Amino acid sequence: MERFDPMSHTAIQPLAPDGYRLRLPGPTFVPERVLQATAQLVVNHRGPEFRAALARAEAGLQPILGTENRILFYAASGSGMMEAAIVNVAGPGDELLIVTHGQFGERFSTIAEAVGAKADVVAAPWGEDIDVDAVEARLREKDYRAMVVVHNESSTGIVADLARLGALVRDRPTLLVVDSVSGLGGIEMKQDEWGVDILVSASQKALMCPPGLGLASVSAKAWKVIQGGGRLPSFYWDFRRALASAEKGETPFTPAVGLVAGLIEALDMIHAEGLPNVLARHTRLANALRAGGAAIGLTDFGPGKRKSSTVVVFDVPAPLDGAAIVRELYQRHRTVIAGARNRLSGKVIRIGTMGAIDADTIGTDLAHLEDVLRVLGHNLTPGAGVAAARASLS
Repeated sequence: MERFDPMSHTAIQPLAPDGYRLRLPGPTFVPERVLQATAQLVVNHRGPEFRAALARAEAGLQPILGTENRILFYAASGSGMMEAAIVNVAGPGDELLIVTHGQFGERFSTIAEAVGAKADVVAAPWGEDIDVDAVEARLREKDYRAMVVVHNESSTGIVADLARLGALVRDRPTLLVVDSVSGLGGIEMKQDEWGVDILVSASQKALMCPPGLGLASVSAKAWKVIQGGGRLPSFYWDFRRALASAEKGETPFTPAVGLVAGLIEALDMIHAEGLPNVLARHTRLANALRAGGAAIGLTDFGPGKRKSSTVVVFDVPAPLDGAAIVRELYQRHRTVIAGARNRLSGKVIRIGTMGAIDADTIGTDLAHLEDVLRVLGHNLTPGAGVAAARASLS
């Protein structure tokens, strides 16, 4: 009988071809030191080593969130954390006000409908800033259990004004629930100062980790609602259970042990650079990419002024097709960017400007874009995009 040899192995087959460049607005490129951290020996998730790791991760995250709250960790995607936020505050008969300005705001509406929560929607046209006055007018109509909004809408490249939105509900019973999956770590977040009551995020974007680790931060105002009962039924997502475990230095269910190790390394990188420097770098590089795009005929999507620092969304000039640009970038350069899987399909391309990127990253993006656009018949001055980005960075 053949015996199992735990030391035997075959060559690991890579998932990606040589030269592969992950330039999506998430998941993003993971630095080598973070990858190495995730490959450490797996430890007991109820043991002292992992309790210490969770404490380190929490301490590293709190300044990035701008909070003194406990951080709740889940083995989950960003969409899972969005659902968690809804089921922990919505009860039978409670109404939510969902503010949408893109695909992921609409996902909040879809989640609310799926779990049986009642929701009204105030929608901003895609590519425009949220009309805070319109939101305030809706809040005057009734007492909502929560107002729900996406911080950084990666489908449109527009950032919500959380300071103004938070001010609307500070003296109301209404909670402010925010998804900052694609914003946290690349765009300023001041949860406590702005009055964000539930903030959810995930590991795979500006936090520079592989997908699979979700997190939530809950204010004292929100805990009063959550602890009060009368919520939609949940088991895995129950924040009360997660808080009880966090008080013991644990998670309620088996956590993504390796991803927590990677997160600690990524947080060390962020704090070594300095959070203000990290945020400024994201803004500087996003602006350089926009400047380079404008020089080769790619304009920003939509008239909104509150542009994202973690994703750039370009209109695709006629008669080009966004899907063709995405396809040619991969086939010719192994550069992977995003189009759109919604009403903007074929009309925009989206490039991540988050995480471990620098000026060379943006220069390479633009060089590849110039090459592909010329192949597809778009008229441009060779080198103009790269030159404009360099000028922006200078």
